Amino acid sequence: MELIGEITAGRPLLVLAVKEEAQFLDTGLPVLLTGMGKVNAATALATVLARGPRPSGIVNLGTAGALRPGWTGTHVIGSVLQHDLDDAVLASLTGETYGPPIELPDRDGPALATGDSFVSDETARARLAELAPLVDMEGYALASAAQQACVPLRIVKHVSDEAGDGAALTWRESVAGCARVLADWAARNLPVHP
Repeated sequence: MELIGEITAGRPLLVLAVKEEAQFLDTGLPVLLTGMGKVNAATALATVLARGPRPSGIVNLGTAGALRPGWTGTHVIGSVLQHDLDDAVLASLTGETYGPPIELPDRDGPALATGDSFVSDETARARLAELAPLVDMEGYALASAAQQACVPLRIVKHVSDEAGDGAALTWRESVAGCARVLADWAARNLPVHP
């Protein structure tokens, strides 16, 4: 976890997994780098929110894999779900739901499936494509932490790969270009402060 800048009330906090995704940001807003995966994301965000002050909102910028053909570009996410938590089995055991999908403010956007595995095989891709068009490793965890803290969250993802065979190589080759696109989105859509 690394916090770059200072969180202040009235300004949003940018949250990204790794420095490669944040390398071109120049908004003057604070940036939290969480590390990859759900545990790192949830722990990092919960820690900075508990320390205070609270930001006016959280914007998660990052890369995502496309689970369905033709999905490219930048997407503002409408809902997130966990693809690696078997909620139906847990509910049958305890009668409680532990990880229901979370609706985000941009409800018209696509669904994002989040899990701790980097999807890089066709079988996993096909299975997950039934749940959502996009996949990442942090979105659900950030949405859950933000929801618990009552801080609004937007998730903006740029497609870096097709989440199938060769996805890891594609991500490494495309992350700099994705970072430029995400920085441009932030400059156009977020308040910039010196």
